[in-house]
Amino acid sequence: MAWKITADVIVVVHFLWILFIICGALIGRWVRWVKWLHVGALAFSVCLQLFQWTCPLTYLEVWLRQRHDPALGYVGDFLAHYAERLVYLPAPRGVVFAVTLLVVGVTVWAYWPRSQRD
Repeated sequence: MAWKITADVIVVVHFLWILFIICGALIGRWVRWVKWLHVGALAFSVCLQLFQWTCPLTYLEVWLRQRHDPALGYVGDFLAHYAERLVYLPAPRGVVFAVTLLVVGVTVWAYWPRSQRD
């Protein structure tokens, strides 16, 4: 049972991480260390998409689920697996990459000094 609970915690952490990647610029504009953590998270996310790697949190979650019950593991990436269950739409890598680039663009705009934006 501990394996399943730990896997569920990893899912929550994974969703929070994705939320941070999407919305981290809101806090990062005002808190310098959050800004640099957010920039690193975005760079890591872009690398995952460019090289078609699977997020380490996905590997960890699947491993924990398989330790609890071998039938509970899944193949593929976290977003596609859970997004399909939530919205019933497939999430092709191209769409995920486009959304990632959109988030990066908005973040660059948010972090760009106001004096240079005007």
